[in-house]
Formats: sequence, C-alpha cells, structure tokens
Amino acid sequence: MGIKSKIKHSISFLLHGEAKPIYANIHYLAPNEHLKDKKIVITGGGRGLGFAMAKKFVSEGAKVLIAGRNEQTLKQSASEINCLYLPLDVQDTSSFKGFIDKADKMLGGINCLVNNAGISLHEEGFLAVSPKQFDSQIDTNLRGCFFLTQAFIEKCNETHVEGTKKILFTSSETSMTVDERPYGLTKAALNSLVQGLAYRYVNEGYRINAVAPGVTISDMVGGDANGDLRYGNITHRYYLPEEVAEVAAFLLSDASNCLNGQILVCNEGKTINARWK
Repeated sequence: MGIKSKIKHSISFLLHGEAKPIYANIHYLAPNEHLKDKKIVITGGGRGLGFAMAKKFVSEGAKVLIAGRNEQTLKQSASEINCLYLPLDVQDTSSFKGFIDKADKMLGGINCLVNNAGISLHEEGFLAVSPKQFDSQIDTNLRGCFFLTQAFIEKCNETHVEGTKKILFTSSETSMTVDERPYGLTKAALNSLVQGLAYRYVNEGYRINAVAPGVTISDMVGGDANGDLRYGNITHRYYLPEEVAEVAAFLLSDASNCLNGQILVCNEGKTINARWK
C-alpha cells in the first residue's frame, strides 16, 4: 500500500507569550480494496466520524450501509459516496431485528457492524447531570450498542455467515481515564463489553475491537477542519475524522484478524499514565 496523500497543518499556539507553529503530518493510505467482500453497517454514518469511515470503507471496496435518525442527511451522504442507507434510532431497541433483517437483504448478507452512533451532553460536572441526560447517553452510547450487536450476532448465526465477522465500536479517550459524567461512564463500560464479547465469540469467527479517538472534529465537539486544529491537549490539536477512519478500516480488514478485544486509542498517547506527568 502506498501513501495516498500527506496534509501538513500548521498550528500556532502561545508558549511563554510567543506564537509558535507546530505541524500535524497526516497520512492516508492509498485504496487497495482490502475491504472487498465486506458488507458493513455503520450507525451514526451520515456525518462526522461515521461518514468519514463510510467514505473510506467504500474506497476500499466494501459495500456500505449508513444508518442514523435524520433521513435527509443519510440520503445526501449516501449519494455523495455511493452507499446505501436506512433510518435508525439507536434508542429504539424494538426496531433492531427488523433493521438488521432489512440491512442484510440490502447488502446481500451483512458481515460487519460498526457501532459508531453516540452523544455527549457536555455537562459541567457531576451535580449538573439530570436523570434525563443520564438516560439519554446510556441509551444511545451503551444500551443501543449492546442490543444492536446482539441482533447482528443472532443474524450472522442464523444465516451461517462464512469467514470472519467484524464488529467495531467507537469508544473514546475518556474511557481510559476516570470520569463522573455519563459520557465517560458509557465509554468505559463499552470497553468492557468489547473485551467480553471478543473473548466469548473468538472461536465462532468474530473479531471485536474498538477505536477510542481523542477530541475529533465533528458537529458534537466543534473544531475547524479547514486548517485551525488548535486544541488544549498534549499534542495541541484536534484530530481529523479521516485519521481515525484509517485505523477503523484496518480493524475491519482481514489483515487485522490477530487483533481481538483491542481498544486502539487514537490520541498520540495523551492518556498514558506516565509517572513524570
């Protein structure tokens, strides 16, 4: 595989009162059809990281179906990258079996699931969290992933899918640190689910992993994808969804079959608990 493109973002930040440029060297692998024969459903696929994943997967030869609540957004995004779409509210678990059945027919046999849909309500702290906010994030980030994965595995078992089945979750760097807010709690629980499922189903041909991005440009977190990537963390920048999509594509490819139950944190080591911090 070759390097498709190299983008150098110049980022300025203040250090002891002076503006100092730093650079983010971002590389994308050239498409090589290493997702050929993969038939992938992506929740939250109409925009942000989910859309970047869908676009990358299509470029790698996969047949892709994006899902989300806003049908108009899905329709526009699917037309742009030439993939399929189906509306889905991940809080409505009663719809999951019908959704998976229909996605399976549209794709001609589903064999990959990407649980990407998620929300963060950015509460100021523990005392600012209401039961409604708590339930909404639990239902979207954890409960929905749990039961959609259940429906996917049941479908694969029912149809006797051949080859390796892949399930990918979108976790977060917050899952690697303590948190008192629902978003962080859901992502920590998600990591446990990923590893529990990976261990249980490895001998049935499943490979189950997660990407855990740092703060990535999206409608949910903000940022400027047109060049200003400044953010107050150890690397001084936001990440681009396309960077994380590269990692996701590798995890869905058969080149990663030796990886199972792994949480790949995409933040250049920001959350490493170094003793000299």
